[in-house]
Amino acid sequence: MHHTMTIAGLERNLPLCRVNDDLYIGAFVIFGDVEMTVAAAGALLERAPEYDVMITAESKGIPLAHEMARQSGANRYFLARKSSKAYMSNEFEVQVKSITTEDIQTLVIDGKDAEMLRGKRVLLVDDVIS
Repeated sequence: MHHTMTIAGLERNLPLCRVNDDLYIGAFVIFGDVEMTVAAAGALLERAPEYDVMITAESKGIPLAHEMARQSGANRYFLARKSSKAYMSNEFEVQVKSITTEDIQTLVIDGKDAEMLRGKRVLLVDDVIS
């Protein structure tokens, strides 16, 4: 089973993955699809509200956020990691439940990054629409 979807003018056949008895999702994996990454980033930037900074969660949103930052001329974007890293300090951590993952997930950003987000209009970039 698959679902045909047109994204930013490009057609893709997405395999349907069972989440539960009543819910299937089209598995959209942007990794490795450069054409889709470039097109989707441009289309999303056209629709994005005004923002000061951009953040994505590790990992599939990374190429999309990177390309959106590149196209918009932003010098940086932020990344919420799945776990704390040795280079991080004063981490800001949150527990989240996603429809695409069975377990509770942890998202962590460095304390310095969290301070840079404070008071800013934040654009959250993700590869999942639910």
